[in-house]
Amino acid sequence: MGFRLPRIVNAKPSLKRTLSSSETSVVPKGHFAVYVGEAEKKRFVVPISFLKHPSFQNLLSRAEEEYGFDHPMGALTIPCSEEAFIDLTCSLQSS
Repeated sequence: MGFRLPRIVNAKPSLKRTLSSSETSVVPKGHFAVYVGEAEKKRFVVPISFLKHPSFQNLLSRAEEEYGFDHPMGALTIPCSEEAFIDLTCSLQSS
């Protein structure tokens, strides 16, 4: 009786790629996708209701100043750290 760990380890990268590719195509109604991060950009799907909050509008202004309308990821890219974005979105969800 033994375990075949190499098969499990080899399955993880393909599963990760599958989740990543399906993740990029699905944005639920009432939401939009943004890319956030300094070195490595991570994709987040956020509610459209965030657009009315002054703190989120500040991030959008910073994105406009840095990228204009030419975003390198092909979608809205926000120039802030992932941690700062998560903190902001958590505070917006609780308000």
